[in-house]
Amino acid sequence: MTARATLLAVALTASTILAAPPAARSGLDLASFDTTIRPQDDLFRFVNGRWLATAEIPSDRVASGTFVEMADKTEADLRVVIEAAAATPNRPKGSRLQQIGDFYTSFMDEAHVDALGAAPLRAGIARIDAIKAPSDFAAEAGHMTLVGAGGAFGANVVGDAEDPTKLMVQVSQGGTRLPNRDYYLKPDPVFADARSKYEAYLTKIFTLVDRREPARAAHDVLTLETAIAKALMSPLESREANRGPRQATLSELMTTMPGFDWKAWAKPQGIDRFPRVVLMQPEFFKTFAALVPAFPLETWKAWLVARHVYQETPYLSRPFVEARFEFFGQVLQGQTDLPARWKGGVALLNMFLGDAVGQLYVETHFSPAAKSRTEQVVATVIQAYRQAIADTPWLTLGTKDEALAKLGNMKPRIGFPEEWRDYAGLVFTPHDLFGNFQRAQAFYNNDRLSRENGTTGSGGWLRNVQTVNAYYSPAQNEIVLPAALLQPPLLDVEADDAVNYGALGATVGHEISHAFDESGRRYDALGNIRRWWTLAEEREYRQRAIGLVGTFNALSPVEGLHVNGDITLPE
Repeated sequence: MTARATLLAVALTASTILAAPPAARSGLDLASFDTTIRPQDDLFRFVNGRWLATAEIPSDRVASGTFVEMADKTEADLRVVIEAAAATPNRPKGSRLQQIGDFYTSFMDEAHVDALGAAPLRAGIARIDAIKAPSDFAAEAGHMTLVGAGGAFGANVVGDAEDPTKLMVQVSQGGTRLPNRDYYLKPDPVFADARSKYEAYLTKIFTLVDRREPARAAHDVLTLETAIAKALMSPLESREANRGPRQATLSELMTTMPGFDWKAWAKPQGIDRFPRVVLMQPEFFKTFAALVPAFPLETWKAWLVARHVYQETPYLSRPFVEARFEFFGQVLQGQTDLPARWKGGVALLNMFLGDAVGQLYVETHFSPAAKSRTEQVVATVIQAYRQAIADTPWLTLGTKDEALAKLGNMKPRIGFPEEWRDYAGLVFTPHDLFGNFQRAQAFYNNDRLSRENGTTGSGGWLRNVQTVNAYYSPAQNEIVLPAALLQPPLLDVEADDAVNYGALGATVGHEISHAFDESGRRYDALGNIRRWWTLAEEREYRQRAIGLVGTFNALSPVEGLHVNGDITLPE
């Protein structure tokens, strides 16, 4: 080839390279790899070895990993968004910028909050101390649940899976503060130590609110919670209980579960408007009701005060915040440092102004390219599921048709909702944190009551778009992938497809699997509870799951304790 021909060839090659679109980068974090290990010997260590050797758990966290790192980045991004809103001049009254800015400012005004001390709690404690009879106790427990001040147990208004046109009330067991019943009942030193320190925490908060005989009140509350803990059902027991009849009228509960005034408890929350309630763990509630007359009313009042203080602590002065952190953060979770104040502010706004903050987050941190790439991943994974269902040898043709119909009717929700929650009428001021919280709670109470009446829809999703997580809703038959989840390293719009399918694709596949797991398969394509598997297929499913359950049962991350394979199975 002549010199001229060679130069021409080089020029043509160069022009071709310049004209071609840039190749996608791998998206792999090679800095995490440990290349001293052969991948065929230990792929996990080969890919993660250097990260495992060098990564440190932040002092205000109890774990680290990809999702934690993504959550930390999202939290920092939200801080910028929120503080920019707070710094915006001449914010129109009632606008999302004004609401976000004033609520955040009230939280960050720590000097003002500290100056108030226990004053914000006085009205609530006075209501509790005014209790004269068991019916008063039940009514106040219901009122406290309504206003977010810590009640006896949680009640939630959800869609009725047996009739999607109606709403129903679900009531779940509760009444204890330690992580589970083992902390109250087991004699092991680690649990005994936790009980002792929990009693010390109770003594401290009773002292902070000038409760008479704080140490005795703390001991009485621990004794009462221990009795409640004996009635708590384990996750497996709760799962079994959920398969039986659980609906009852309030009048029936007054007769079959005497001791607790169910009607007095229900009225403040608007639950008395429903024909029936659903008890998620019926046996627990029967025992709880019997405990009410078994303990002195003064003990129940102290118990309500303890729950009130715990629930309101994020809006109180530093001594309350530190007391809660020292036990629930340091003792129970192993945290070293109290999170920075601004992190609490971000968490607060995520709780009460989630969609307002989420809109600003999406505008600055979620691109059309990310949504489009995610849609491609989801469509491909759904197609893979179609093939997997068709190829499953132990499912009958009828069941396969039902499964394919469910898959075809599944709705992927990507990035952000079609409808955002409207916060019109919600009033915040820059120097009244506790009042802001109370008004926000009242706003949500009114929203719930309006939904009970069928006069409004709340809009939004079950999780904020700034949440680094995903979920599957069986009643709606939808998978929801919030915007904050759709960022590197889970989704990288500039990365090779292989990495995005390995990360985000695995997450999408996991969420879809919930439509067909032990719980999800009890719902059909329209989100109604209906049995569409044959008994033989259910046995086949269980037979295939036994090996996986056994594998997890054998794992012991902490000496003396084992993973529960049955609880782990859905995940």
